[in-house]
Amino acid sequence: MAVPKISDPRTTLRSGLPDRYLTPEDLVELLGLPSVETLYTWRKKRLGPPAFRVGRHLRYDPVAVQAWVAERMAQEAA
Repeated sequence: MAVPKISDPRTTLRSGLPDRYLTPEDLVELLGLPSVETLYTWRKKRLGPPAFRVGRHLRYDPVAVQAWVAERMAQEAA
């Protein structure tokens, strides 16, 4: 009899994104960016997805990232 796997809520996927706040390194991997510096540059120029600070660390809400990507895709299609 197979034992059901209990998923870790930090790694459960919803619409292809983790159910936890994303680190800059997570976003680099998800978006296929060259480096974290690209995200920092986007943030400075207000071009990238919205981020917030937890102490001194940046975090990204997966829902906001998904909305940001959808907006970019809509702009490309127009």
